[in-house]
Amino acid sequence: MLPVEYQPDDDYVALFHEALAASADRLATAVGVVGELVWEAHARSRRPPVLVSLARAGTPIGVLLRRWFQHTRGVDVPHYTISIIRGRGIDEVALGHVLDRHPAAAVAFVDGWTGKGAIQRQLTEAVTAWRATRPEHADLDDRLAVLADPGSCTPLFGTRDDFLIPSACLNSTVSGLVSRTVHRADLIGPGMFHGAKYYPEWSDVDVSRHYVDTVAARFAGVADEVAASLQEPVDRTPTWSGWRSIETIAAGHGITDLNLVKPGVGETTRVLLRRVPWQVLVHPDRTADLTHVLLLARARQVPVVEVPGLPYSCVGLIRQVV
Repeated sequence: MLPVEYQPDDDYVALFHEALAASADRLATAVGVVGELVWEAHARSRRPPVLVSLARAGTPIGVLLRRWFQHTRGVDVPHYTISIIRGRGIDEVALGHVLDRHPAAAVAFVDGWTGKGAIQRQLTEAVTAWRATRPEHADLDDRLAVLADPGSCTPLFGTRDDFLIPSACLNSTVSGLVSRTVHRADLIGPGMFHGAKYYPEWSDVDVSRHYVDTVAARFAGVADEVAASLQEPVDRTPTWSGWRSIETIAAGHGITDLNLVKPGVGETTRVLLRRVPWQVLVHPDRTADLTHVLLLARARQVPVVEVPGLPYSCVGLIRQVV
């Protein structure tokens, strides 16, 4: 039921390493900013946060946040990764496992980035339903902590710039060889965690540890920038502007299912790796930062269309089948 991961060629992998080297300081700064926001948000409970990453993209970000708290405070915070699937919801068995061991007020949900905000909506729906039947977990916070929030869906972000987070360039080989999660009745019985696709055969090309080591090594060097960023007056109120812009883009291309519109660098990259989109829209002023997207599109023979004024750096469109 799951698509087989597209394994990029050597040139593309080299591009990942180049992008990581070029963006490590920017990534470290975003980790630091959102890390401090998460810590402050949980300070009232006088307990360190418990990081709960959403698989897959949230996993390396949760590891980086854990490294940040180790670096800045010498504290080892718990970190879990759990599944959330569009249309299926969150892994309630896994969430229950976490909440049996930690107070609800300490939980901080983590992801890599937001696109139009579909996962934030899915998470809010799941947490709202959970709290409705479990009043002892009324303090469970549904806000996502992300490195980049171009969709303006959460107040807990490192930046709202739509920039390349290199872990979006790869699939399982940057998240501990674990890729897509799955929940099928013939595989997952009552009381079982969601399943996940695991690729042990690609262990020789795994860069998961290299990725987090590279970014974490920059923490000390960006401390002043993190502090300065936190002092800047920033309106962190979610506006959901991304969702509205995607509705406009979808209508302009005759697409009625918003799930077929994948906004932002991360989502466009992911759809190029996992599926074959109909076309990729790019902001002409940001093509210098989209080398990997253009390379993937060319390799997969996907048309690239420049759209002046595009609210994201790029958007992947999947053709609607009528």
